[in-house]
Amino acid sequence: MDVQTKPSSRPKSPEYRRPRRRRYVIRRIVLATLLIFLVVTGWSILGALRVPGNDGAAVKLAEWGRDHGLGPVITALETIQYDLNPPKTGGAPNASVLAAGVNELHQKQASGATTTAIQAPMVPPVSPALPGEGVFVPVSATADPLIQVTYVRPDSVHTSYLTGVAWMSHRLRFVLHPGFEDPGLAAGWTQPDKVATSQYPGLLATFNAGFKMKDAGGGYYDHGVTAGTLTAGAASLVIYLDGHATVGTWGADVHMTPQVAFVRQNLQPLIANGTLAPNLDANVQSTWGATIGGAFSVWRSGIGVTKQGDLVYAMGDAMSVADLANVLHKAGAVNAMQLDINTAWVSYMWYSHSGAGITPHKLGQFQRPPDRYLADTSRDFFAVYGPSH
Repeated sequence: MDVQTKPSSRPKSPEYRRPRRRRYVIRRIVLATLLIFLVVTGWSILGALRVPGNDGAAVKLAEWGRDHGLGPVITALETIQYDLNPPKTGGAPNASVLAAGVNELHQKQASGATTTAIQAPMVPPVSPALPGEGVFVPVSATADPLIQVTYVRPDSVHTSYLTGVAWMSHRLRFVLHPGFEDPGLAAGWTQPDKVATSQYPGLLATFNAGFKMKDAGGGYYDHGVTAGTLTAGAASLVIYLDGHATVGTWGADVHMTPQVAFVRQNLQPLIANGTLAPNLDANVQSTWGATIGGAFSVWRSGIGVTKQGDLVYAMGDAMSVADLANVLHKAGAVNAMQLDINTAWVSYMWYSHSGAGITPHKLGQFQRPPDRYLADTSRDFFAVYGPSH
């Protein structure tokens, strides 16, 4: 006869229940920790997206990631984008850009608006020059052609791109503005993080400064207040109390004196005393900045000073460090430095005036809006004014 047994009604031993209870508690802790992480991270990201200025959501998210230990992830994503859309090789640039500049110059000369003091055409890096290539055109909103711009191809490989070059007279007055994130707003700064409307009447141009201070290898100085450390041997743009500016090597060409108003340092010199740096193509990522995935040919910018004391600025896409130095050298720079790099940070604009209003105009087709520096901005920049302002 079969004997049926009833299931035991005895409670399972504590030894049996403990593992399941422990797993349950651990799972709750993990889920709670994840929830807290998501809430805190989401709030942090939301705060980053709400900061003022016109950086754009993608730029703000990328900067948030780099500031929170996700630099390798951001760089990897940018590298994929770069690999999918590398700089084009060969081809011809937009001829209408070159023709427009020449036509504008001829119109100014025919009207008598510009008769003298036009810079001689610069010799482009690529020979022979295209019609209009390297021909300077005055753009400053003054009777004198205090700012003149031109375009050249950056090298013999990326011939469909145009590098913008701006010549700025030594008679102009320069001012260094902080960014609200870098170097950050401080009680001692003499300037706000944007061009104030009261300064619009004399404003002629604005352009980007250098790397973030943690990457610049130098300091930021404003009338006795310093962010970072002014470093001997660093490439430096120095502005004096009378507003004139120069570029040199700190401790060699330029020094701290009572007449120094602003200093912005960034990396080492591209050109020193007329000689190009010997390591322009060596250790690019560690020496000249972490471009997208270490790529050589990206958006770059730089500035130099000529023998006459005028400043020359260059910016464009598909440029190596050597390309940038070569363009500045051909524009007459005897001392030069790299400024910021990559598509989100390079920008130069000049301004036309109508009554009390101003209209910004881009040098080249960089990514950022032309009114970038008329609103609160996250990175430091330079403003350029007429001699009487």
